[in-house]
Amino acid sequence: MDESALKAAPSHCAGSYGTDGDPDPFQWDTREDCEVRQILDRVADKWSLLVIALLDRRVLRFTELKREIDGVSQRMLTVTLRQLERDGLVKRTVHPVVPPRVEYELTPLGGTLHTTIRSLVTWTEQHQNEIAAAREVYDAKEAALA
Repeated sequence: MDESALKAAPSHCAGSYGTDGDPDPFQWDTREDCEVRQILDRVADKWSLLVIALLDRRVLRFTELKREIDGVSQRMLTVTLRQLERDGLVKRTVHPVVPPRVEYELTPLGGTLHTTIRSLVTWTEQHQNEIAAAREVYDAKEAALA
């Protein structure tokens, strides 16, 4: 793919090429209108991560998701689910019954993202003690300076 085709791609962000013409992987975060940044902002937010994790290989109703996600408001969960549906990561199914029954599940694309999230959670679990120790050292230094 030539450079003009790359620039036309939705993931291209102006200014993301170095002086040598090669993509600069650190430039995606510098522009708010960058598609890559927008997608990362969406999938990396805490509510999206929790929804995607909970929908792994199962279908859940809105009330089940709300009950499972501690601290999420009804409005925030609604907004998160709509955004994930818009991005093609979650499928929403409305069953024509009274009262209406709405279910959510991961799409195949959402399933591929779950695999990545699972790696992040595994890393976090493996390193949580090291992070806790680093926080204690940092907090002790800050307290000593205060």
